[in-house]
Amino acid sequence: MRTRTSRTAAVLIAVIALAAGCSSSGGKDDEDKANDDGGGKGVSTPRLKIAMVTHSGEGDTFWDIVQSGAEQAARKDNVEFLYANDKEAKGQAELVQSFVDKKVDGIVVTLAKPEAMKAVLAHATAAGIPVVTINSGAEFSAKFGALTHIGQDESVAGEAVGTELNARGRKKALCVLHEQGNVSLEQRCAGVKKTFDGTVENLNVEGTNAPGAQSSISAKLQATKGIDAVVALGAPIAAVSVKAKEDAGGAAGEAEVDTFDLNAEVVKRLKAKEVGFAVDQQPYLQGYLSVDELWLHKTNANVLGGGKPVLTGPAIVTEKDVPKLEKYTARGTR
Repeated sequence: MRTRTSRTAAVLIAVIALAAGCSSSGGKDDEDKANDDGGGKGVSTPRLKIAMVTHSGEGDTFWDIVQSGAEQAARKDNVEFLYANDKEAKGQAELVQSFVDKKVDGIVVTLAKPEAMKAVLAHATAAGIPVVTINSGAEFSAKFGALTHIGQDESVAGEAVGTELNARGRKKALCVLHEQGNVSLEQRCAGVKKTFDGTVENLNVEGTNAPGAQSSISAKLQATKGIDAVVALGAPIAAVSVKAKEDAGGAAGEAEVDTFDLNAEVVKRLKAKEVGFAVDQQPYLQGYLSVDELWLHKTNANVLGGGKPVLTGPAIVTEKDVPKLEKYTARGTR
């Protein structure tokens, strides 16, 4: 696996060392027990209630992995973990407000459409409820009063993809945006354009309508000559893109599909060489570290990142990485 930024590795080493260093109050020993039997003794500190609200959720393998990490940390830290999601920004804000009203001890939230979340996060701050942002909207996190942001730098991740496409000799890429208005997806495509020596064209599709998205991608491949790379911005769209290029046939069917994010299905497609490479942002860490940070902050006044985002990616993975990834994706932690 080739990590694209040295600062990612440095931050992750520090964070993992911090999390593992809590063994006197649970920490590593109890985490190992949780991995063995799904339980774990947990810490002796008072039980906390931490909520997570995201812009996507059940049925999305990425967010299943995020939840898995959060639930593992919750077991270790004696936390009651509450999860809710809404793909609409207004609904997401309303869910956050409901947890503010319930006076939870901490809130984890995504900022895919940040302006819709600004007011409700101000309510959380006014109520004395600490907030950690994950996955999207890193540049808005501190402005909105969050303790820290945990995720990958989407622009840097996009730049890593552009560089990888250059190394693979690609000349014309189609960047498929599956959720209109999502700032993180827009940053990814912009990052690709920044470093890619070839040309990049964006295509907006409706990610919740797989047949429609597949048809749109296939039609674009047939109508536009020379596309030799399809960049999917999420694992489900990678599967759709593979089918779309098969539908397109001919020269269009020779385009390489590459993707952001990783799950068991992507690993299978890497192994079968149906996907060229994937960008792993380690969603398990985003869930785990966000809950752990709120627990550490509540019990020991800790703040991760030193005022900077805690980076969980990007890392480029290919078919060469499949053997070590298969066992982790099978258990839902990568």
